[in-house]
Amino acid sequence: MPAGRPVKTARIERTQFVPSSLSADNAPLLHLHTAGITSEGRTNINTSYIPASTISPLNLSHIASNEQILFGGDWDECPPEYEEGSAELICELSSDKQKRTAAAWIPERQAFLDETLRLEGCGNTGDSCFCGLAAPVFRCRDCFGMQMLCNQCVLHSHASNPLHRIDMWSNSYFQRTSLKQIGLRVQLGHNPGEICYNPHPSTGDDFIVIDVHGIHEIALDFCGCASSQVRYKQLLRAHWYPATTSEPRTAATFSLLEHFHLLSFKSKVSAYEFYQSLARQNNNAGLLPIRDRYSAFMHIVREWHHLTQLRCAGRGHDPAGVIATSAGELAVQCPACPHPGKNIPEGWEDAPLTVRWKYTLFVAIDANFRLKRKAVSSDNVDPNLNSGWAYFIEEAAYKSYLADQASVKQERSTCVSHNAVNLADTKSSCGLAATGIGAVDCARHDIKLANSVGDLQKGEKFFSSLLAFAVTIINISYDIANFSFNWTKHVGRMDGEAPECGWSNINRVASSTKEMGPGSRQDTLDNHFGDWNWKKITALGRMLLRKIREAVKWKKEHGEALTELENTIQPTLIIQWRKEVEAWEEDNSNSNPFESRYTRITQAAVRLQLAELEARELQAGTNTSLHTDISPSGLITTGMDLQDQHASLHPTDKQKSNMQLRITTLQHCLDAWARVQELYMPVVSQLRHRTSDASMSNTVELKPDAFKLWLPSELQPMTVCNESLAAHEWKLRHAQALDALTELRSHLRLRSHIYMYKDRNVRGQVASTRAQAIINGVELRKQVSIEKYHRARNALLTLSHRLHQSGWEIFLPPLLDSDVRPMGDMESQGTGIISWIWLDSRADNSSSENEQVQDCVRVEWCKACARVNRWLEEVELLLEEMRRVVVFLKWQAEWWSGRASTRALEPADEEGAVAYAYRQAALRLSLVASFQNLWKDIPDLVSAEQPHL
Repeated sequence: MPAGRPVKTARIERTQFVPSSLSADNAPLLHLHTAGITSEGRTNINTSYIPASTISPLNLSHIASNEQILFGGDWDECPPEYEEGSAELICELSSDKQKRTAAAWIPERQAFLDETLRLEGCGNTGDSCFCGLAAPVFRCRDCFGMQMLCNQCVLHSHASNPLHRIDMWSNSYFQRTSLKQIGLRVQLGHNPGEICYNPHPSTGDDFIVIDVHGIHEIALDFCGCASSQVRYKQLLRAHWYPATTSEPRTAATFSLLEHFHLLSFKSKVSAYEFYQSLARQNNNAGLLPIRDRYSAFMHIVREWHHLTQLRCAGRGHDPAGVIATSAGELAVQCPACPHPGKNIPEGWEDAPLTVRWKYTLFVAIDANFRLKRKAVSSDNVDPNLNSGWAYFIEEAAYKSYLADQASVKQERSTCVSHNAVNLADTKSSCGLAATGIGAVDCARHDIKLANSVGDLQKGEKFFSSLLAFAVTIINISYDIANFSFNWTKHVGRMDGEAPECGWSNINRVASSTKEMGPGSRQDTLDNHFGDWNWKKITALGRMLLRKIREAVKWKKEHGEALTELENTIQPTLIIQWRKEVEAWEEDNSNSNPFESRYTRITQAAVRLQLAELEARELQAGTNTSLHTDISPSGLITTGMDLQDQHASLHPTDKQKSNMQLRITTLQHCLDAWARVQELYMPVVSQLRHRTSDASMSNTVELKPDAFKLWLPSELQPMTVCNESLAAHEWKLRHAQALDALTELRSHLRLRSHIYMYKDRNVRGQVASTRAQAIINGVELRKQVSIEKYHRARNALLTLSHRLHQSGWEIFLPPLLDSDVRPMGDMESQGTGIISWIWLDSRADNSSSENEQVQDCVRVEWCKACARVNRWLEEVELLLEEMRRVVVFLKWQAEWWSGRASTRALEPADEEGAVAYAYRQAALRLSLVASFQNLWKDIPDLVSAEQPHL
């Protein structure tokens, strides 16, 4: 067989039937039909009719042709005499789907090229128009087919398509022309083909229509009959949006506006770039001047977006009109959040806390300093069309507050990770009317709240969203607080990072909104926030489904782990520890049960000391930070954290499904950290450049675990490095080594405790397997601590030469495998000696070994119990959110149905308003049906997993 593309196993359709010409007693036949493409690119079809009893599925592959073939998508029809009474059965020998690849297309490349060139000519259209009256010289580029038409026929066939593009044959090639040039006049105010007895040509008989296919010049006549509407209404009823209300000379089609609306949301393309692309469709060689209607297009787009928001909010159905719109009414609301009177039961305020917590509103606050605005234009020249009706707060009151605070000196922050406040009045902020925006989001569903966005003028101090929530319980997270909710009661698995996802979406418009006036910018951002909210709402079905499946799985796994752990603990201790946890949850001033009661030098304490030192330097004006958000110690701290994440890229079987996401996230963090590192350590750019040059031949993508961090401890002694950075790393590495030893001792104590319990109490294979799983988990954490100690000590060895440190090796000797053993091993061996890890002078050995073991077990139990409780709460919260989504959407459907006939309008106008309201109601009910279908198995899924007691 000639060499060609690789072939694939054939797919065979098998149809079992009894021929009508035979008796019912005859054995049924098999209609076997194979089809595909050979290695030479030829189509091969083979059809066979054989008795079903003579063939087994294993022999089907031998019935095809001698050559292996790839199944295509088309099947020959069964002969008519065999159609009656056929029973269909499809058999596929290969599950691989046919995929079109470049290799499969290459043999047909010349044919595709020839066909595109053929379209440049007239084709086989004949010498006369289908009317038979004139020679055809015109062809439409937008109509179906290649039909050539004469002048009269092309005008007649395009009375309803006045924006189609026309080419004219010049005996050697096609030249572009237009319907206007060949005599078409577009009449408004009448149906196509009707005659207007009082036509009024547009001003100068020069009208421009901007459409998806380009910018068109047309000959337009307005209707001047007694019953005619004003000109802008005539354009609107033709689905053309006028640029002005008085003597319009430019319009944009509704289809173009809808297209650009969605395109701007998905690609974030600017209006200028989009308009230029339309202009190039008319003239891509630059030989003709571009009809400049960009300013008109900008006005049209902005008004269209505003009207879309008004329509979607039902403002066109309010008898009081648009002017009666209230603050925040145009915002798209989150149906999963609690809305009293809409999706939570009456009397919810009086419910016990064990129920009422599910009606909590979770919000997150954050600021974005990329969404700046230059000090251009003014509110008088460029007013805000929404004026507080959507996501930005009402501008007049907000700016009045800012004006009162203009003379207040910005308070300097002592937080070295919050330098944005300290740099609010620096040169980088000069010439800006707004240094960014602040926002309040729904923290669980990542949806912008109404009237929750405001401009920033002084860092983050003067951002104040005046929010009026109708719920009595609110959980607020502020992004810079770096606070974990893992040990907090009644919060589920909320992480408080929702605003960051929204910022990554909206940041792509920052370069265009920075140059806008105040009103245009806020309207544009309001529009994008609305689309973001709507996309989140339409995805709630799958998002909540994914979350509850994950929550049920983790609830079960953590519940089983807690049960196994509690089997190793005396019940009286569990009762005592549970009381301590409950007391701390009621009052955080009580002793924190999640922390060890034995003092030690920790890496966190050293980080705090360095941060406090830099804060004092900041107040004294001697701070050496080169980055607004990351200080020198913060750079080293983050680098060490990333190094620890390197070591964790060795997943278990359960973690492999999420490994790619972890790798991608880590790579983004590494890239961002490396850019900041080059500010403090310029030498690393040269080192990375050499490394990249050395690996140019390697086509494999660089993986995060192969990324060289080039911390001071990884540099050669002769390489120049800031001494303060090296000193910071020395302190942090020294604490990291002590931390690792403390963790190692804790894991050894916990492992000994579980081994002892297993030997004394566990019987049977199932119980032994579960106990061993717990031991394996502790063993894994023990190994992580050992590796952390090795990394810290190796770094200390390198840094000690640079910083001339000595004597530390006495307290932090090399950690051998023989050193990693429990303190009690010496007692059983008789001749052994205690490992040096238990003789560390910094370790807290004031208590007995049994007390420290119990403390390790207590902390582990408290954390395990908290994990179970958070996942239990998450399941409850997700079920409540699913209920709220359905109830809210049904409420919205009823609301829209009730708005259908609230205004007294002309019959035709009322019909449109009623139709729009019913369509919106039907859309909500369709979402309800879709979500309920996705969630139909959730009750069984949840009920199958009983909560941990």
